[in-house]
Amino acid sequence: MTELLVIAKHTMKKGEEDAVLAVLPRLIEAARTEPGNLSFVAYRQLDDERTYVLLERYKSREAFAAHQQTTHFKELVLEQIVPRLDNRVLELHDVND
Repeated sequence: MTELLVIAKHTMKKGEEDAVLAVLPRLIEAARTEPGNLSFVAYRQLDDERTYVLLERYKSREAFAAHQQTTHFKELVLEQIVPRLDNRVLELHDVND
């Protein structure tokens, strides 16, 4: 089974940075407990403090699909983070080690 790398780039709306950054550690902690998650880290973009990148690695595409169905994804990402973003870009990559 091929692993999946997800690169999620989020640009927060002005004034929403504190709210998003307060939720982000909870998302990271919860995602790391998923059986199909191999890693989940966040990085703040150096030249734009309103932008951060999530690097997520999953055992398979199915594991990522399962991640998107979790309660923490729905409550934290869809309900609390996404409404506070100006832009959200997802890239999906097969990992061929």
